[in-house]
Amino acid sequence: MRHGIVLFTSDRGITPADAAAAAERAGFDTFYVPEHSHIPVKRQAAHPGTGDGSLPDDRYLRTLDPWVSLATAATMTSRIRLATAVALPVESDPITLAKTIATLDLLSGGRVTLGAGFGWNTDELTDHGVPPAKRRTVLREYLEAMRALWTQEEAAYEGQFVSFAASWAYPKPVQRHIPVVIGAGAGPKTFAWIAANADGWMTTPIESDITGKADALRQAWAKAGRAGQPRIEVLATTKPTPQLLADWERAGVTEAIWGLPDRPKPEVEAFLERHAARLGIGGKG
Repeated sequence: MRHGIVLFTSDRGITPADAAAAAERAGFDTFYVPEHSHIPVKRQAAHPGTGDGSLPDDRYLRTLDPWVSLATAATMTSRIRLATAVALPVESDPITLAKTIATLDLLSGGRVTLGAGFGWNTDELTDHGVPPAKRRTVLREYLEAMRALWTQEEAAYEGQFVSFAASWAYPKPVQRHIPVVIGAGAGPKTFAWIAANADGWMTTPIESDITGKADALRQAWAKAGRAGQPRIEVLATTKPTPQLLADWERAGVTEAIWGLPDRPKPEVEAFLERHAARLGIGGKG
């Protein structure tokens, strides 16, 4: 089981570049950042953690652009993977986003993982012209279209929400296949969608019974005829214990993702060193 670090970025505290560099030195495997383009003041959508219109953290209002953040992190690191937890692809133009991700993958030496969400904040999606009831369809088409641009010499796509004629699009990613992990609440519909369209599942912070849900995902994976095993990434919300880590290992968790505070650089660096020691991982950077 690997260990990743997510920085809920903001315009305060440590920068993504410094956080990624410190995480790499401490021995973590992946550095994650989130995405929200904006938060409408008046919303109908309830936050999945609070159950109402309130937000659990003011950083939702202050998140930095994920791809700019990861680009700065790429310049300060050489090994750690660069990922999102989670990005909202449907809030961007898919042709432009495909180039952004491919460029980051090229310049980082093939280190990008796309963690994507359907979008709990349907008011935010509406402002981007995304019909909330169709957001899963929109995301599927975006992923299909971007994969065409990443892999085909003359890429074309025709869908309900994305359409373009045969086109040249470079650069191509260094990786033959950019991994896509979907962050969403567990359930048969979500797991069937992941098995059909993605490489794995990222839990929500309120998820429980990881073992049972991991088994359900693997059953959906097998039913879809997929080879191998799905990635299972857990957003950790409690302190690590030997029992917890052993349970996740047995459940087939591929990566545990631990949160960072948006505090000043010395505090974050000290936290990373302590946390790496608790997890028993050594510096690899």
